[in-house]
Amino acid sequence: MMAGPVKKNSWRKTTISEPAFLSSPLLHCQPEALKTSPVLDLKEIQFTIQKGKEEIPLLQNINLQVPTGHFMAIVGPSGCGKSTLLKLIAGINQETGGSIFWNGRNLSEEGDLEHSEIGYVPQFSIAFEALTVEENIESAVRLRSETKNRAAFDDLVDSVLASTGLEAIRDRQVKVLSGGQRRRLSLALELVTDPVLLLCDEVTSGLDPKSEQEIVELMHQLSRNEHRLVANVTHSLANLDLYDSVLVLDAGRVVYHGPPRALEHYFSVEKAEDVYPRLAKRKTEEWAESWEKHRLAYYESFAFKNPANTESSVSAVTPGALPQFFALLSRRWKIFFRDKGQIFLQLAIMIGFPFLVIIFELEGVEQTRRLSDTLPALSEYKAEQEAMAFNLNLGGVVSGLVMFQVILLTLMGSNNSAREIAGERYIFEKEKLGGVRPVVYIASKLAFLSVLVLLQSFWMAIFVQSVCEIPSQSFVPHLLLLLLVNGAMTAICLGISSLAKTADQASLLSIYLVGFQLPLSGAVLALPEWAGWLSRPFISAYWSWAGIMDGMQRDYFRYIEEVTDTWLAPMWLAFLVLLVHVALGLFIAYIGVKKPRWDN
Repeated sequence: MMAGPVKKNSWRKTTISEPAFLSSPLLHCQPEALKTSPVLDLKEIQFTIQKGKEEIPLLQNINLQVPTGHFMAIVGPSGCGKSTLLKLIAGINQETGGSIFWNGRNLSEEGDLEHSEIGYVPQFSIAFEALTVEENIESAVRLRSETKNRAAFDDLVDSVLASTGLEAIRDRQVKVLSGGQRRRLSLALELVTDPVLLLCDEVTSGLDPKSEQEIVELMHQLSRNEHRLVANVTHSLANLDLYDSVLVLDAGRVVYHGPPRALEHYFSVEKAEDVYPRLAKRKTEEWAESWEKHRLAYYESFAFKNPANTESSVSAVTPGALPQFFALLSRRWKIFFRDKGQIFLQLAIMIGFPFLVIIFELEGVEQTRRLSDTLPALSEYKAEQEAMAFNLNLGGVVSGLVMFQVILLTLMGSNNSAREIAGERYIFEKEKLGGVRPVVYIASKLAFLSVLVLLQSFWMAIFVQSVCEIPSQSFVPHLLLLLLVNGAMTAICLGISSLAKTADQASLLSIYLVGFQLPLSGAVLALPEWAGWLSRPFISAYWSWAGIMDGMQRDYFRYIEEVTDTWLAPMWLAFLVLLVHVALGLFIAYIGVKKPRWDN
Protein backbone atom coordinates (compact mmCIF):
# COMPACT_ATOMS: atom_id res chain seq x y z
CA MET A 1 0.00 0.00 0.00
CA MET A 2 1.22 3.49 -0.81
CA ALA A 3 1.33 6.08 1.93
CA GLY A 4 -1.26 8.83 2.01
CA PRO A 5 -0.69 12.30 0.64
CA VAL A 6 1.90 14.44 2.35
CA LYS A 7 1.08 18.06 3.03
CA LYS A 8 3.20 20.44 1.05
CA ASN A 9 4.63 22.24 4.05
CA SER A 10 5.15 19.10 6.11
CA TRP A 11 7.44 17.28 3.66
CA ARG A 12 10.50 16.24 5.64
CA LYS A 13 13.49 14.06 5.05
CA THR A 14 12.90 10.43 5.90
CA THR A 15 14.95 7.27 5.98
CA ILE A 16 14.88 5.10 2.90
CA SER A 17 12.82 2.45 4.64
CA GLU A 18 9.86 4.81 4.75
CA PRO A 19 7.65 4.92 1.63
CA ALA A 20 6.48 8.52 2.21
CA PHE A 21 8.53 9.76 -0.75
CA LEU A 22 6.22 7.84 -3.06
CA SER A 23 3.35 10.21 -2.35
CA SER A 24 5.35 13.43 -2.56
CA PRO A 25 3.83 16.08 -4.84
CA LEU A 26 7.18 16.24 -6.63
CA LEU A 27 6.59 12.77 -8.01
CA HIS A 28 3.43 13.92 -9.76
CA CYS A 29 4.73 17.02 -11.54
CA GLN A 30 7.03 15.37 -14.04
CA PRO A 31 6.61 15.51 -17.87
CA GLU A 32 3.70 13.60 -19.33
CA ALA A 33 6.19 11.17 -20.90
CA LEU A 34 6.67 9.64 -17.47
CA LYS A 35 3.02 8.61 -17.40
CA THR A 36 3.25 6.64 -20.63
CA SER A 37 4.00 2.96 -20.98
CA PRO A 38 7.54 1.65 -20.43
CA VAL A 39 9.35 1.20 -23.72
CA LEU A 40 12.53 -0.15 -22.08
CA ASP A 41 12.01 -2.86 -19.48
CA LEU A 42 14.89 -4.72 -17.77
CA LYS A 43 13.98 -7.74 -15.66
CA GLU A 44 16.41 -9.43 -13.26
CA ILE A 45 19.45 -8.57 -15.39
CA GLN A 46 22.69 -10.25 -14.35
CA PHE A 47 26.16 -9.81 -15.84
CA THR A 48 29.23 -11.67 -14.62
CA ILE A 49 32.77 -12.04 -15.90
CA GLN A 50 35.18 -14.90 -15.45
CA LYS A 51 38.45 -14.10 -13.69
CA GLY A 52 40.44 -17.27 -13.39
CA LYS A 53 38.16 -19.82 -11.77
CA GLU A 54 36.07 -17.17 -10.06
CA GLU A 55 32.91 -15.55 -11.43
CA ILE A 56 32.71 -11.86 -10.60
CA PRO A 57 29.26 -10.22 -10.76
CA LEU A 58 29.30 -6.74 -12.29
CA LEU A 59 25.53 -6.28 -12.40
CA GLN A 60 23.00 -8.02 -10.16
CA ASN A 61 19.21 -8.12 -10.19
CA ILE A 62 18.71 -5.05 -12.35
CA ASN A 63 15.01 -4.22 -12.64
CA LEU A 64 14.20 -1.08 -14.55
CA GLN A 65 11.37 0.52 -16.53
CA VAL A 66 11.77 3.63 -18.68
CA PRO A 67 9.17 5.27 -20.96
CA THR A 68 9.76 6.83 -24.35
CA GLY A 69 10.21 10.57 -24.89
CA HIS A 70 12.37 10.43 -21.80
CA PHE A 71 15.80 11.66 -20.65
CA MET A 72 17.47 9.47 -18.00
CA ALA A 73 20.76 9.94 -16.19
CA ILE A 74 22.69 6.87 -15.02
CA VAL A 75 24.90 7.86 -12.12
CA GLY A 76 26.90 6.21 -9.37
CA PRO A 77 30.42 5.89 -7.94
CA SER A 78 33.29 4.82 -10.20
CA GLY A 79 33.18 1.12 -11.06
CA CYS A 80 29.54 0.69 -10.11
CA GLY A 81 28.55 -0.73 -13.52
CA LYS A 82 27.15 2.32 -15.33
CA SER A 83 28.94 1.77 -18.65
CA THR A 84 28.47 -1.99 -18.36
CA LEU A 85 24.70 -1.55 -18.11
CA LEU A 86 24.68 0.79 -21.09
CA LYS A 87 26.60 -1.76 -23.19
CA LEU A 88 24.11 -4.48 -22.26
CA ILE A 89 21.22 -2.31 -23.42
CA ALA A 90 23.10 -1.47 -26.63
CA GLY A 91 23.74 -5.16 -27.33
CA ILE A 92 27.53 -4.80 -27.15
CA ASN A 93 27.70 -7.22 -24.23
CA GLN A 94 25.36 -10.14 -23.61
CA GLU A 95 23.63 -10.43 -20.25
CA THR A 96 24.29 -13.66 -18.34
CA GLY A 97 20.82 -13.68 -16.82
CA GLY A 98 17.45 -11.95 -17.06
CA SER A 99 15.73 -10.33 -20.04
CA ILE A 100 15.69 -6.97 -21.79
CA PHE A 101 12.42 -5.87 -23.36
CA TRP A 102 12.00 -3.06 -25.87
CA ASN A 103 8.43 -2.05 -26.59
CA GLY A 104 7.27 -5.46 -25.40
CA ARG A 105 9.80 -7.36 -27.50
CA ASN A 106 12.20 -9.69 -25.70
CA LEU A 107 15.60 -8.71 -27.07
CA SER A 108 17.25 -11.62 -25.26
CA GLU A 109 15.26 -14.12 -27.34
CA GLU A 110 14.15 -12.23 -30.45
CA GLY A 111 17.41 -10.51 -31.31
CA ASP A 112 18.79 -7.01 -30.84
CA LEU A 113 17.27 -3.85 -32.21
CA GLU A 114 18.07 -2.87 -35.77
CA HIS A 115 21.29 -0.93 -36.30
CA SER A 116 19.30 2.16 -37.29
CA GLU A 117 17.22 2.06 -34.09
CA ILE A 118 20.17 2.50 -31.73
CA GLY A 119 22.56 5.40 -31.37
CA TYR A 120 25.53 4.72 -29.09
CA VAL A 121 27.95 7.50 -28.19
CA PRO A 122 31.04 6.03 -26.47
CA GLN A 123 33.55 7.84 -24.27
CA PHE A 124 36.23 7.92 -26.99
CA SER A 125 36.23 10.00 -30.15
CA ILE A 126 34.36 8.46 -33.08
CA ALA A 127 35.37 11.04 -35.69
CA PHE A 128 38.35 11.19 -38.04
CA GLU A 129 40.70 14.03 -37.15
CA ALA A 130 41.73 14.82 -40.74
CA LEU A 131 38.16 15.20 -41.99
CA THR A 132 35.89 18.19 -41.47
CA VAL A 133 32.73 18.14 -39.38
CA GLU A 134 30.58 17.93 -42.50
CA GLU A 135 32.73 15.21 -44.08
CA ASN A 136 32.44 13.05 -40.97
CA ILE A 137 28.67 13.39 -40.99
CA GLU A 138 28.50 12.71 -44.73
CA SER A 139 30.56 9.55 -44.18
CA ALA A 140 28.17 8.42 -41.43
CA VAL A 141 25.17 8.95 -43.72
CA ARG A 142 26.76 6.95 -46.55
CA LEU A 143 27.54 4.07 -44.20
CA ARG A 144 24.37 3.98 -42.13
CA SER A 145 21.45 5.63 -43.90
CA GLU A 146 20.25 4.98 -47.44
CA THR A 147 18.90 8.13 -49.11
CA LYS A 148 16.80 8.35 -52.28
CA ASN A 149 18.88 10.97 -54.09
CA ARG A 150 21.53 13.64 -53.64
CA ALA A 151 18.99 16.22 -52.53
CA ALA A 152 17.74 13.91 -49.76
CA PHE A 153 21.35 13.20 -48.78
CA ASP A 154 22.17 16.92 -48.48
CA ASP A 155 18.95 17.59 -46.57
CA LEU A 156 19.77 14.91 -44.03
CA VAL A 157 23.31 16.24 -43.51
CA ASP A 158 22.01 19.81 -43.11
CA SER A 159 19.31 18.67 -40.69
CA VAL A 160 21.80 16.85 -38.47
CA LEU A 161 24.17 19.83 -38.47
CA ALA A 162 21.33 22.17 -37.53
CA SER A 163 19.92 19.97 -34.76
CA THR A 164 23.31 19.76 -33.03
CA GLY A 165 24.37 23.38 -33.54
CA LEU A 166 27.29 22.54 -35.82
CA GLU A 167 26.32 24.54 -38.91
CA ALA A 168 28.77 27.36 -38.20
CA ILE A 169 31.75 24.99 -37.97
CA ARG A 170 30.81 22.48 -40.65
CA ASP A 171 34.03 23.18 -42.62
CA ARG A 172 36.43 22.84 -39.68
CA GLN A 173 38.65 19.80 -39.34
CA VAL A 174 37.96 17.73 -36.24
CA LYS A 175 41.53 18.15 -34.98
CA VAL A 176 40.91 21.85 -34.24
CA LEU A 177 37.58 21.40 -32.41
CA SER A 178 37.10 22.03 -28.72
CA GLY A 179 35.98 19.28 -26.36
CA GLY A 180 32.37 20.44 -26.39
CA GLN A 181 32.29 20.66 -30.18
CA ARG A 182 33.66 17.13 -30.45
CA ARG A 183 30.89 15.83 -28.18
CA ARG A 184 28.29 17.57 -30.33
CA LEU A 185 29.80 15.90 -33.38
CA SER A 186 29.66 12.51 -31.66
CA LEU A 187 25.96 13.02 -31.04
CA ALA A 188 25.44 14.26 -34.61
CA LEU A 189 26.98 11.11 -36.06
CA GLU A 190 24.35 9.03 -34.25
CA LEU A 191 21.41 11.12 -35.42
CA VAL A 192 21.82 10.22 -39.10
CA THR A 193 19.46 7.27 -38.58
CA ASP A 194 17.03 9.10 -36.24
CA PRO A 195 17.45 6.41 -33.54
CA VAL A 196 14.67 5.61 -31.09
CA LEU A 197 17.21 4.69 -28.42
CA LEU A 198 20.15 7.05 -27.88
CA LEU A 199 22.75 5.82 -25.38
CA CYS A 200 25.51 8.18 -24.27
CA ASP A 201 28.51 7.05 -22.23
CA GLU A 202 30.29 9.82 -20.28
CA VAL A 203 29.92 12.32 -23.11
CA THR A 204 30.33 15.22 -20.67
CA SER A 205 33.45 13.94 -18.90
CA GLY A 206 36.39 16.33 -18.96
CA LEU A 207 34.30 19.32 -20.08
CA ASP A 208 34.15 22.69 -18.35
CA PRO A 209 30.85 23.43 -16.53
CA LYS A 210 29.48 25.63 -19.35
CA SER A 211 30.22 23.05 -22.06
CA GLU A 212 28.81 20.27 -19.89
CA GLN A 213 25.55 22.15 -19.43
CA GLU A 214 25.32 22.82 -23.18
CA ILE A 215 25.75 19.12 -24.02
CA VAL A 216 23.19 18.04 -21.39
CA GLU A 217 20.75 20.62 -22.77
CA LEU A 218 21.32 19.26 -26.27
CA MET A 219 20.61 15.70 -25.12
CA HIS A 220 17.51 16.96 -23.32
CA GLN A 221 16.26 18.54 -26.56
CA LEU A 222 16.92 15.30 -28.45
CA SER A 223 14.86 13.37 -25.90
CA ARG A 224 11.81 15.52 -26.54
CA ASN A 225 11.17 13.44 -29.66
CA GLU A 226 8.16 11.36 -28.58
CA HIS A 227 9.67 8.24 -30.15
CA ARG A 228 13.08 8.55 -28.50
CA LEU A 229 14.61 7.53 -25.21
CA VAL A 230 17.93 9.14 -24.26
CA ALA A 231 20.09 7.63 -21.51
CA ASN A 232 23.28 9.32 -20.37
CA VAL A 233 25.93 7.72 -18.18
CA THR A 234 27.63 10.39 -16.12
CA HIS A 235 29.65 10.70 -12.94
CA SER A 236 28.57 14.31 -12.58
CA LEU A 237 25.55 15.24 -10.47
CA ALA A 238 25.29 18.69 -12.01
CA ASN A 239 22.37 19.74 -14.23
CA LEU A 240 20.12 16.99 -12.82
CA ASP A 241 17.12 19.28 -13.21
CA LEU A 242 17.30 18.70 -16.98
CA TYR A 243 16.70 14.95 -16.63
CA ASP A 244 13.31 13.28 -16.36
CA SER A 245 14.69 10.55 -14.11
CA VAL A 246 17.92 9.52 -12.41
CA LEU A 247 19.08 5.92 -12.10
CA VAL A 248 21.57 5.43 -9.26
CA LEU A 249 23.79 2.33 -9.27
CA ASP A 250 26.05 1.14 -6.49
CA ALA A 251 28.31 -1.92 -6.83
CA GLY A 252 26.23 -3.25 -9.72
CA ARG A 253 22.84 -2.85 -8.01
CA VAL A 254 19.98 -0.39 -8.57
CA VAL A 255 19.51 1.72 -5.43
CA TYR A 256 17.23 4.40 -6.88
CA HIS A 257 15.38 5.32 -10.07
CA GLY A 258 13.17 8.34 -9.88
CA PRO A 259 12.81 12.06 -10.56
CA PRO A 260 15.88 14.16 -9.74
CA ARG A 261 13.93 16.44 -7.37
CA ALA A 262 13.18 13.47 -5.11
CA LEU A 263 16.81 12.32 -4.99
CA GLU A 264 17.80 14.29 -1.89
CA HIS A 265 14.65 13.25 -0.09
CA TYR A 266 15.13 9.56 -0.83
CA PHE A 267 18.75 9.51 0.36
CA SER A 268 18.17 11.99 3.21
CA VAL A 269 20.84 14.42 2.04
CA GLU A 270 20.95 18.20 1.71
CA LYS A 271 22.11 18.25 -1.92
CA ALA A 272 22.68 15.80 -4.75
CA GLU A 273 26.48 15.94 -4.40
CA ASP A 274 26.11 14.27 -0.98
CA VAL A 275 24.56 11.11 -2.45
CA TYR A 276 27.87 9.32 -3.10
CA PRO A 277 29.20 9.79 0.48
CA ARG A 278 25.77 8.73 1.75
CA LEU A 279 25.94 5.49 -0.26
CA ALA A 280 29.23 4.59 1.40
CA LYS A 281 27.63 4.64 4.86
CA ARG A 282 25.45 1.59 4.25
CA LYS A 283 25.92 -1.74 2.53
CA THR A 284 24.91 -1.93 -1.10
CA GLU A 285 22.62 -4.87 -0.34
CA GLU A 286 20.66 -2.76 2.13
CA TRP A 287 20.19 0.07 -0.35
CA ALA A 288 19.15 -2.38 -3.07
CA GLU A 289 16.70 -4.25 -0.84
CA SER A 290 15.07 -1.02 0.23
CA TRP A 291 14.66 0.10 -3.35
CA GLU A 292 13.21 -3.25 -4.43
CA LYS A 293 10.66 -2.92 -1.65
CA HIS A 294 9.36 0.36 -3.08
CA ARG A 295 10.11 -0.01 -6.80
CA LEU A 296 6.80 -1.44 -8.03
CA ALA A 297 4.73 0.94 -5.96
CA TYR A 298 6.81 3.79 -7.35
CA TYR A 299 6.28 2.71 -10.94
CA GLU A 300 2.57 2.22 -10.33
CA SER A 301 2.39 5.79 -9.16
CA PHE A 302 3.39 6.77 -12.68
CA ALA A 303 0.71 4.61 -14.26
CA PHE A 304 3.09 2.30 -16.15
CA LYS A 305 0.91 -0.04 -18.18
CA ASN A 306 1.55 -2.60 -20.87
CA PRO A 307 3.96 -1.28 -23.51
CA ALA A 308 2.32 0.78 -26.22
CA ASN A 309 3.42 0.97 -29.82
CA THR A 310 6.00 3.75 -29.64
CA GLU A 311 8.12 2.83 -32.62
CA SER A 312 9.19 5.64 -34.89
CA SER A 313 7.32 5.89 -38.16
CA VAL A 314 10.63 6.50 -39.91
CA SER A 315 13.34 3.86 -39.88
CA ALA A 316 16.60 4.34 -41.73
CA VAL A 317 17.67 1.59 -44.10
CA THR A 318 21.26 0.44 -43.77
CA PRO A 319 23.05 0.76 -47.14
CA GLY A 320 24.15 -2.39 -48.96
CA ALA A 321 27.67 -3.84 -49.03
CA LEU A 322 28.74 -2.09 -52.24
CA PRO A 323 27.78 1.48 -51.17
CA GLN A 324 29.49 0.88 -47.82
CA PHE A 325 32.63 -0.38 -49.60
CA PHE A 326 32.94 2.71 -51.80
CA ALA A 327 32.17 5.01 -48.86
CA LEU A 328 34.93 3.43 -46.77
CA LEU A 329 37.43 3.38 -49.65
CA SER A 330 36.73 6.99 -50.64
CA ARG A 331 37.11 8.13 -47.06
CA ARG A 332 40.41 6.25 -46.66
CA TRP A 333 41.94 7.89 -49.72
CA LYS A 334 40.71 11.29 -48.58
CA ILE A 335 42.40 10.79 -45.20
CA PHE A 336 45.57 9.54 -46.90
CA PHE A 337 45.92 12.62 -49.09
CA ARG A 338 45.21 14.93 -46.13
CA ASP A 339 48.13 13.40 -44.22
CA LYS A 340 51.17 15.13 -45.70
CA GLY A 341 53.52 13.27 -43.39
CA GLN A 342 52.26 9.90 -44.62
CA ILE A 343 52.58 10.93 -48.25
CA PHE A 344 56.16 12.12 -47.67
CA LEU A 345 57.01 8.86 -45.87
CA GLN A 346 55.60 6.74 -48.67
CA LEU A 347 57.53 8.70 -51.31
CA ALA A 348 60.72 8.54 -49.25
CA ILE A 349 60.38 4.78 -48.88
CA MET A 350 59.57 4.18 -52.52
CA ILE A 351 62.45 6.31 -53.75
CA GLY A 352 64.99 5.58 -51.04
CA PHE A 353 64.69 1.82 -50.59
CA PRO A 354 65.65 0.85 -54.16
CA PHE A 355 68.75 3.02 -53.83
CA LEU A 356 69.58 1.23 -50.58
CA VAL A 357 69.52 -2.09 -52.42
CA ILE A 358 72.03 -0.83 -54.95
CA ILE A 359 74.27 0.87 -52.38
CA PHE A 360 74.27 -2.36 -50.37
CA GLU A 361 76.27 -4.10 -53.10
CA LEU A 362 77.56 -1.16 -55.11
CA GLU A 363 80.72 -2.91 -56.21
CA GLY A 364 78.82 -6.04 -57.16
CA VAL A 365 76.48 -4.17 -59.53
CA GLU A 366 79.25 -3.84 -62.11
CA GLN A 367 79.89 -7.58 -61.87
CA THR A 368 76.26 -8.42 -62.65
CA ARG A 369 76.44 -6.18 -65.72
CA ARG A 370 79.51 -8.10 -66.92
CA LEU A 371 77.87 -11.44 -66.24
CA SER A 372 76.65 -12.04 -69.80
CA ASP A 373 80.18 -11.56 -71.04
CA THR A 374 81.79 -13.47 -68.24
CA LEU A 375 80.05 -16.83 -68.38
CA PRO A 376 80.82 -17.70 -72.03
CA ALA A 377 84.45 -16.65 -71.51
CA LEU A 378 85.15 -19.00 -68.65
CA SER A 379 87.17 -21.35 -70.82
CA GLU A 380 89.52 -18.50 -71.69
CA TYR A 381 90.58 -18.04 -68.10
CA LYS A 382 94.08 -19.36 -67.55
CA ALA A 383 93.47 -19.77 -63.87
CA GLU A 384 90.36 -21.92 -63.44
CA GLN A 385 90.31 -21.25 -59.72
CA GLU A 386 90.23 -17.50 -60.32
CA ALA A 387 87.23 -17.90 -62.63
CA MET A 388 85.43 -20.07 -60.10
CA ALA A 389 86.11 -17.57 -57.32
CA PHE A 390 84.77 -14.75 -59.48
CA ASN A 391 81.53 -16.53 -60.25
CA LEU A 392 81.03 -17.71 -56.71
CA ASN A 393 81.49 -14.17 -55.49
CA LEU A 394 79.03 -13.03 -58.15
CA GLY A 395 76.53 -15.64 -56.95
CA GLY A 396 76.80 -14.26 -53.44
CA VAL A 397 76.33 -10.70 -54.68
CA VAL A 398 73.14 -11.52 -56.60
CA SER A 399 71.77 -13.61 -53.75
CA GLY A 400 72.40 -10.73 -51.35
CA LEU A 401 70.90 -8.15 -53.70
CA VAL A 402 67.70 -10.14 -54.03
CA MET A 403 67.45 -10.83 -50.30
CA PHE A 404 67.95 -7.16 -49.47
CA GLN A 405 65.31 -6.29 -52.06
CA VAL A 406 62.90 -8.78 -50.47
CA ILE A 407 63.59 -7.65 -46.88
CA LEU A 408 62.98 -4.01 -47.73
CA LEU A 409 59.68 -4.94 -49.36
CA THR A 410 58.63 -6.75 -46.18
CA LEU A 411 59.49 -3.55 -44.29
CA MET A 412 57.30 -1.61 -46.72
CA GLY A 413 54.49 -4.09 -46.09
CA SER A 414 54.83 -3.61 -42.36
CA ASN A 415 54.69 0.17 -42.74
CA ASN A 416 51.64 -0.14 -45.00
CA SER A 417 49.30 -1.86 -42.60
CA ALA A 418 50.66 -2.12 -39.04
CA ARG A 419 48.53 0.81 -37.83
CA GLU A 420 45.76 0.52 -40.41
CA ILE A 421 43.11 -1.08 -38.19
CA ALA A 422 44.52 -0.57 -34.70
CA GLY A 423 44.79 3.18 -35.32
CA GLU A 424 41.04 3.51 -35.92
CA ARG A 425 39.79 0.53 -33.96
CA TYR A 426 37.45 2.43 -31.68
CA ILE A 427 35.87 4.25 -34.59
CA PHE A 428 35.35 1.00 -36.46
CA GLU A 429 33.77 -0.66 -33.41
CA LYS A 430 31.25 2.17 -33.32
CA GLU A 431 30.62 1.92 -37.06
CA LYS A 432 30.23 -1.85 -36.81
CA LEU A 433 27.56 -1.33 -34.15
CA GLY A 434 25.93 1.08 -36.61
CA GLY A 435 25.76 -1.55 -39.36
CA VAL A 436 29.13 -1.54 -41.14
CA ARG A 437 29.93 -5.11 -42.19
CA PRO A 438 33.36 -6.47 -41.12
CA VAL A 439 33.90 -8.17 -44.49
CA VAL A 440 33.21 -4.88 -46.30
CA TYR A 441 35.60 -3.06 -43.98
CA ILE A 442 38.37 -5.58 -44.71
CA ALA A 443 37.61 -5.40 -48.44
CA SER A 444 38.04 -1.61 -48.38
CA LYS A 445 41.38 -1.99 -46.60
CA LEU A 446 42.48 -4.60 -49.15
CA ALA A 447 41.59 -2.29 -52.04
CA PHE A 448 43.46 0.65 -50.51
CA LEU A 449 46.57 -1.33 -49.54
CA SER A 450 46.71 -3.13 -52.89
CA VAL A 451 47.46 0.16 -54.63
CA LEU A 452 50.38 0.84 -52.29
CA VAL A 453 51.70 -2.71 -52.71
CA LEU A 454 51.53 -2.51 -56.51
CA LEU A 455 53.30 0.84 -56.70
CA GLN A 456 56.02 -0.14 -54.24
CA SER A 457 56.73 -3.57 -55.74
CA PHE A 458 56.73 -2.47 -59.39
CA TRP A 459 59.03 0.46 -58.69
CA MET A 460 61.43 -1.64 -56.61
CA ALA A 461 61.57 -4.41 -59.21
CA ILE A 462 61.92 -2.22 -62.30
CA PHE A 463 64.44 0.21 -60.80
CA VAL A 464 66.71 -2.43 -59.31
CA GLN A 465 66.56 -4.59 -62.43
CA SER A 466 67.36 -1.67 -64.71
CA VAL A 467 70.46 -0.84 -62.68
CA CYS A 468 71.65 -4.27 -61.54
CA GLU A 469 70.52 -6.46 -64.44
CA ILE A 470 69.92 -9.46 -62.18
CA PRO A 471 70.16 -12.58 -64.42
CA SER A 472 66.60 -13.92 -64.09
CA GLN A 473 65.31 -16.25 -66.77
CA SER A 474 62.18 -14.10 -66.94
CA PHE A 475 61.50 -10.78 -65.24
CA VAL A 476 57.76 -11.40 -64.81
CA PRO A 477 58.05 -14.22 -62.22
CA HIS A 478 60.68 -12.16 -60.40
CA LEU A 479 58.28 -9.22 -60.28
CA LEU A 480 55.35 -11.35 -59.13
CA LEU A 481 57.37 -12.86 -56.30
CA LEU A 482 58.36 -9.39 -55.08
CA LEU A 483 54.72 -8.34 -55.33
CA LEU A 484 53.62 -11.36 -53.33
CA VAL A 485 56.15 -10.92 -50.52
CA ASN A 486 55.08 -7.30 -50.09
CA GLY A 487 51.42 -8.35 -50.22
CA ALA A 488 51.99 -11.21 -47.78
CA MET A 489 53.67 -8.99 -45.18
CA THR A 490 51.04 -6.28 -45.69
CA ALA A 491 48.25 -8.83 -45.12
CA ILE A 492 49.92 -10.43 -42.10
CA CYS A 493 50.60 -7.06 -40.47
CA LEU A 494 46.99 -6.10 -41.18
CA GLY A 495 46.02 -9.20 -39.22
CA ILE A 496 48.34 -8.14 -36.39
CA SER A 497 46.78 -4.67 -36.49
CA SER A 498 43.31 -6.17 -36.10
CA LEU A 499 44.36 -8.10 -32.98
CA ALA A 500 46.58 -5.51 -31.30
CA LYS A 501 45.31 -3.43 -28.40
CA THR A 502 46.95 -0.23 -29.66
CA ALA A 503 48.49 1.13 -32.85
CA ASP A 504 51.89 1.37 -31.15
CA GLN A 505 51.71 -2.27 -30.10
CA ALA A 506 50.80 -3.29 -33.66
CA SER A 507 53.74 -1.31 -35.08
CA LEU A 508 56.17 -2.85 -32.61
CA LEU A 509 55.01 -6.41 -33.28
CA SER A 510 55.18 -5.86 -37.03
CA ILE A 511 58.72 -4.51 -36.84
CA TYR A 512 59.76 -7.54 -34.78
CA LEU A 513 58.25 -9.78 -37.45
CA VAL A 514 60.26 -8.04 -40.17
CA GLY A 515 63.38 -8.28 -38.01
CA PHE A 516 63.05 -12.06 -37.87
CA GLN A 517 62.71 -12.37 -41.64
CA LEU A 518 66.44 -12.03 -42.37
CA PRO A 519 68.02 -14.41 -39.83
CA LEU A 520 65.27 -17.04 -40.06
CA SER A 521 65.21 -17.09 -43.83
CA GLY A 522 68.49 -18.99 -43.83
CA ALA A 523 69.58 -17.13 -46.95
CA VAL A 524 72.26 -15.12 -45.19
CA LEU A 525 72.96 -17.06 -42.00
CA ALA A 526 72.88 -20.83 -42.35
CA LEU A 527 70.42 -22.41 -39.93
CA PRO A 528 70.55 -25.89 -38.47
CA GLU A 529 68.47 -28.15 -40.69
CA TRP A 530 65.79 -28.73 -38.06
CA ALA A 531 65.48 -24.97 -37.37
CA GLY A 532 65.17 -24.23 -41.08
CA TRP A 533 62.33 -26.67 -41.58
CA LEU A 534 60.52 -25.33 -38.51
CA SER A 535 60.84 -21.64 -39.39
CA ARG A 536 60.61 -21.55 -43.19
CA PRO A 537 56.82 -22.05 -43.47
CA PHE A 538 56.32 -18.75 -41.62
CA ILE A 539 59.04 -16.63 -43.28
CA SER A 540 57.66 -14.83 -46.31
CA ALA A 541 61.07 -13.42 -47.24
CA TYR A 542 62.53 -16.92 -47.64
CA TRP A 543 59.89 -18.02 -50.15
CA SER A 544 60.19 -14.92 -52.28
CA TRP A 545 63.99 -15.13 -52.28
CA ALA A 546 64.04 -18.88 -52.95
CA GLY A 547 61.54 -18.58 -55.79
CA ILE A 548 63.58 -15.82 -57.46
CA MET A 549 66.79 -17.83 -57.06
CA ASP A 550 65.08 -20.81 -58.70
CA GLY A 551 64.22 -18.56 -61.62
CA MET A 552 67.82 -17.58 -62.34
CA GLN A 553 69.45 -18.45 -65.64
CA ARG A 554 70.23 -22.19 -65.57
CA ASP A 555 73.91 -21.87 -66.47
CA TYR A 556 74.30 -19.43 -63.62
CA PHE A 557 72.06 -21.15 -61.08
CA ARG A 558 74.84 -23.59 -60.11
CA TYR A 559 76.85 -20.74 -58.61
CA ILE A 560 73.87 -19.74 -56.47
CA GLU A 561 73.73 -23.31 -55.17
CA GLU A 562 77.46 -23.29 -54.46
CA VAL A 563 77.26 -20.26 -52.16
CA THR A 564 73.95 -21.21 -50.52
CA ASP A 565 73.61 -23.82 -47.80
CA THR A 566 69.84 -23.25 -47.63
CA TRP A 567 67.40 -25.51 -49.44
CA LEU A 568 66.04 -23.62 -52.46
CA ALA A 569 62.31 -24.14 -52.87
CA PRO A 570 60.99 -24.43 -56.44
CA MET A 571 59.29 -21.37 -57.82
CA TRP A 572 55.81 -22.93 -58.01
CA LEU A 573 55.96 -23.80 -54.33
CA ALA A 574 57.13 -20.28 -53.47
CA PHE A 575 54.13 -18.81 -55.28
CA LEU A 576 51.77 -21.16 -53.48
CA VAL A 577 53.13 -20.50 -49.98
CA LEU A 578 53.11 -16.73 -50.44
CA LEU A 579 49.51 -16.85 -51.61
CA VAL A 580 48.69 -18.84 -48.48
CA HIS A 581 50.41 -16.13 -46.39
CA VAL A 582 48.27 -13.46 -48.04
CA ALA A 583 45.08 -15.44 -47.47
CA LEU A 584 46.04 -16.23 -43.88
CA GLY A 585 46.76 -12.58 -43.10
CA LEU A 586 43.41 -11.46 -44.50
CA PHE A 587 41.59 -14.23 -42.64
CA ILE A 588 43.21 -13.18 -39.35
CA ALA A 589 42.31 -9.57 -40.10
CA TYR A 590 38.68 -10.54 -40.67
CA ILE A 591 38.53 -12.56 -37.45
CA GLY A 592 40.17 -9.67 -35.61
CA VAL A 593 37.71 -7.02 -36.78
CA LYS A 594 34.72 -9.27 -36.26
CA LYS A 595 35.61 -9.75 -32.60
CA PRO A 596 34.39 -6.87 -30.39
CA ARG A 597 37.22 -4.85 -28.84
CA TRP A 598 35.39 -2.19 -26.81
CA ASP A 599 37.43 -2.73 -23.66
CA ASN A 600 40.87 -2.15 -25.20
